[in-house]
Amino acid sequence: MITALLVGLATAVGVMIVGWLIASLWLGNIGLIDAFWGGGFVAVAVATLLWEGEVSSRALLVLCCVAAWGLRLAIDLGRRNLGAEEDYRYAQMRARHGAWFRYRSLVSVFMLQGVLLWIVSWPLAAAISEPSPSSLALLDYVGLAVFGAGFLIEIAADAQLARFRSDPANAGAVLDRGLWRWSRHPNYFGDALVWWGLFLIAAATGAWWTVVGPLLLTGMLLTVSGVPLLEKRQLATRPGYAAYVERTSSFIPLPPRD
Repeated sequence: MITALLVGLATAVGVMIVGWLIASLWLGNIGLIDAFWGGGFVAVAVATLLWEGEVSSRALLVLCCVAAWGLRLAIDLGRRNLGAEEDYRYAQMRARHGAWFRYRSLVSVFMLQGVLLWIVSWPLAAAISEPSPSSLALLDYVGLAVFGAGFLIEIAADAQLARFRSDPANAGAVLDRGLWRWSRHPNYFGDALVWWGLFLIAAATGAWWTVVGPLLLTGMLLTVSGVPLLEKRQLATRPGYAAYVERTSSFIPLPPRD
C-alpha cells in the first residue's frame, strides 16, 4: 500500500509539472489547471494499476469509474478554458505578483494542487492495490451506485448550465431551473458524491482510512475553492442572486423555499 501511495504521489506531481509547463509557461493561462486536475486522477489510477501488475475486478471497476469521470471533466474544462480569458482568481494573483508569477505558480498553484490531488486519490490506491476481498462485495455495489448518482447529477447540472449560458437572453440572469432550482451548486454536490462512492469501494477492502480523500474534497468545495468564491462573485455580479440564495439550498438538493 505504501508503494502504491508513493506511485500516486509521483504521478500527481508529474502531471502537475507537465500542466505548469503547458498552462503557465507556454500558454500563459493557469486556468487550464482544471483540465489537468481531472486527467490527473486518471493518470494516478493507470500508474497504480501498471505498478501493481494485477487487474482485479475491483481495480477494473475503479479504473473505469475514474476514467469516465476524469476524462469527461478534463475534456469539458479544457475546451471551456482553452482560448478563454484566464480565471479571475489566477489573473488577480498574476497582477499581485508580476511577471515572476508564471514561475512561482509551479509551487503556489500546481504543486499545491498536485498534493491535494494525491490525497483525494487515496481511495483509488487502496481499491487498486489491496488484494482482498478478491470478489466484489455489497459495499462495492453501494459505492458504485453512489458514484453513478453523483456522476449523472454532475453531467446533468453541467449540461443545464451550458445550455443556460448559451442563450444571450440569460446574460446577467440566475439559473434557477432544473437541478439548479434545488441546489445552488448541484455540480459540486455531484462531484462530492463521485468521491464518496469511490471511497466506499475502497472501504470494501477495509481501507476506511481513505475517508480523508472525500472529506478533503468536500471540505474544499464547501469552504475554500468552491462554493465561497463562486457565491461571492455571483452576489457581486448578478442582482437576483441574493434572492436565489434565500430560497435555494447551498449544496444538498432540497425543495426550494418559495
